[in-house]
Amino acid sequence: MSVSTRVGFGIDAHAFAPGDHVMLGGVRVPHEHAVRAHSDGDVVIHALCDALLGAAGLGDIGLHFPDTDPQWRGAPGSALLERVTAMLTARGFEPVNVDVTIIAERPRIGPFREAMRHRLAELLGLAPEAVNLKATTTEQLGAIGRGEGIAAHAVVLVDSLARDA
Repeated sequence: MSVSTRVGFGIDAHAFAPGDHVMLGGVRVPHEHAVRAHSDGDVVIHALCDALLGAAGLGDIGLHFPDTDPQWRGAPGSALLERVTAMLTARGFEPVNVDVTIIAERPRIGPFREAMRHRLAELLGLAPEAVNLKATTTEQLGAIGRGEGIAAHAVVLVDSLARDA
């Protein structure tokens, strides 16, 4: 058997809208806003899906879960991530580790970080130690700095196990 590792990168951003919470990493985080999105707008999971799909050469989240398809209206990010993970498995890939950065002035991420790490690890079939989650602000620069939205970046490493012929 030969082992091939690949890296993927994903990014997602959403504007805030009226509401009382945001979904981040599969965790409901109380906030004075929700996000404007076709699905649940979980920027962490959406960035992670894009990173995983990219690592496997499977396109992006918009290709597989288009916002023009009513089937995905309000869909939880966890359901999208489970489908993406199944697509990777079908192609012989498995995630090794993930590193996610949330970019937001608010909500504060610290109180929810461990719950997010554990939820993502559960969804990906990884040990929590293989999931890193951090947060930063833009120091009040730009739309995110003005509190108009939230974004996330994700980097993943996947392994592909292929049988030598």
